[in-house]
This record gives sequence, C-alpha cells and structure tokens, in this order.
Amino acid sequence: MQRFCLALDLKDDPQLIQEYEKWHASGSAWPEVTQHDIDAGIISIEIYRTGNRLFMILEADDAFTFEKKSRMDESNPKIQEWEKLMWNYQLPLPWAKEGEKWVLMKKIFQSGS
Repeated sequence: MQRFCLALDLKDDPQLIQEYEKWHASGSAWPEVTQHDIDAGIISIEIYRTGNRLFMILEADDAFTFEKKSRMDESNPKIQEWEKLMWNYQLPLPWAKEGEKWVLMKKIFQSGS
C-alpha cells in the first residue's frame, strides 16, 4: 500500500467552504466519482480542513500512479463534471503548477518505527 499527502486551498469564503463541506459530507459524494477512485486503485481518502487549507491523506494500492489516474480522469466525463464543479470552491496553492489542484506534500519527519 502507498500513502500520499496532498494540500489545496479553498476560496476564503465561509459560504463556499460550507457548500464544499456539504459536497463531501458522508453520503453526498457522487457514487461515480468514488467508484472511479476505487477503479484507479485508491483504497481510502481522508480530507481535513483548517481555515481554508485542505489536507488529504490518500491511500492506494501498489499499482496506483498519479499518471494513470490523470489519464483515467481525462477520459471520464463525469469526473470532468465533478472537477469543474469543485473549481467553484478550490483555489490552487501559490506554488502549484498551471492547472494543478491538489499538490503532493513532501514528508519531512516521521517518529517511531
């Protein structure tokens, strides 16, 4: 299993943040999107928020790659619809590449074994 941590900002607007959280509340995510993630090899996704900063923990099987997921995303109209909807709420980090949303974080510390 692989684990990745990613970050993204939301637009700093309390109403938009509340709407974004509603889209991600238990049972609210589009089933086509969650199935697509499973098909891409994603086992688990957790998203945390502080202020307008989001932190994602993504766990995936050993065959998962972001390149493969990106290709799958591009060929799926429902995913494109979801991503377009989410851009209403999301704000790329200042150091994100053009068109990049979630930015992969670098692990800089780990305690224990």
